[in-house]
Amino acid sequence: MDRFFLYDELEENKARFVSFMGENQRYDLAVIQSARFYGKVLVLDMQHNRFAIIGTDDLDEPGYLEEVYKRPPEEAQEIREYLYELLG
Repeated sequence: MDRFFLYDELEENKARFVSFMGENQRYDLAVIQSARFYGKVLVLDMQHNRFAIIGTDDLDEPGYLEEVYKRPPEEAQEIREYLYELLG
């Protein structure tokens, strides 16, 4: 089978692994910075096996983190607060 690649690139990037306790929940995140994301970061929620490309504009969007990570509002808010610190 012949493959038609849209791209196949290798690049250096930064990966940060962080685990922190919120009020009621532990969070295990991987945050990957890449030139490919135009200033945003790839955030993997390793506990719930979900990921999203996130910038501060996404953090300002009501209900965005709740939807992409399938977390209740209280948990999404704790992730949001951490990401504001990280991206700010």
